[in-house]
Amino acid sequence: MAERKQILLRLDPAVHDALAKWAADEMRSTNAQIEFLLRRALGEHGRMPGSARAMRRPGRPTTAAPEGTDQGAADQEAADMEAAEHETVRGDR
Repeated sequence: MAERKQILLRLDPAVHDALAKWAADEMRSTNAQIEFLLRRALGEHGRMPGSARAMRRPGRPTTAAPEGTDQGAADQEAADMEAAEHETVRGDR
């Protein structure tokens, strides 16, 4: 697995506070929220590289699916929910 890039980012404190609150509302870290927003902007402008790995879903890491359950269906449901969230955001413009 390729190492993730680390950068220093300077933000206005009010912008940081707003990002941190938004991240908490969506159960993401502030770092994950910034990456989420950057990826969304790249995708909307046709600049997302095809080699970029998918982001981990928000919240706690998942564990192995219990015996007799369909983890693939749960993953697809989460992906569908995130896609619907993106459509809502785009429709609000």
